Parts: sequence; structure tokens; C-alpha cells
Amino acid sequence: MRVSHVPLRISIGAFFLNSGLSKRTLEGEAAQGMHAMAVGAVPQLKQLDANRFARLLSGAETALGVALLTPFVPSALAGLGLAAFSAGLVQLYLKTPGMREAGSLKPTQQGIALAKDVWLLGAGLTLVLDDLILRRRFS
Repeated sequence: MRVSHVPLRISIGAFFLNSGLSKRTLEGEAAQGMHAMAVGAVPQLKQLDANRFARLLSGAETALGVALLTPFVPSALAGLGLAAFSAGLVQLYLKTPGMREAGSLKPTQQGIALAKDVWLLGAGLTLVLDDLILRRRFS
């Protein structure tokens, strides 16, 4: 891991770890609300029970946080996980009604919380590209 990746990986990794751990006990209405929003963006998720979805989401966020915080996990791999997860968040933003102004990518007040997650996609892609360029340079 490059020293320049440390601030990015620690800040995002700690955020994901905290988010994942806080969802461990999510059940009932809270899990159903989160599940319903996800189903709106990815209809295939309807096959999962809301409580199971919440547990899987918790596990995915926790694992991603740990991967980002673990120095021996290559930045390209951690970045790939971050990019994949954040692509799902961007899809949620794009497909959830009321998150964007009509005919625009500009977020509504309600959409700002999801629209801001686009930086995670950029961070994940940066880790992947930077690590791949570094490896190519030294091979």
C-alpha cells in the first residue's frame, strides 16, 4: 500500500466499518425501509427477506471497511470493492424517485445524502488505477 493511500483508506474504511457494525442489529421496520429502497434500484433484491438483506448489507460494509483498513490488502483489490459497492449507491441515487430534479442529475434536498456517495466511486477507482499504474511502472 502506498503511503499516499493511507488517509483515504483509513477515513473511508473507518466510515464503512462503523456503518456496517451499526447495521448488525437492524430488524423490523428499519430493515424493511432499507430493503424497500434497495429493491427500488435493484428489483432482484426483492427475493431477499428484509432482515436477511440488512444482515448481508451489514456484513458487506463491515468486510469492505476491514479490507480498506488492512495494510496488506492491495489497494487495487480494496478499491475494486469500494468501486463496486459505491456503484450500487450511485444506482440507488439514480433510480430512487425524488432524489434528483426532473430531467437532471442535480440532487433534490432529499437526494443530497445519496448523491454525495459519488465521491466513494471516485475514491475506489483512484485506488484501483493508482495501484495498477504503480505496479506497471515497477514491473
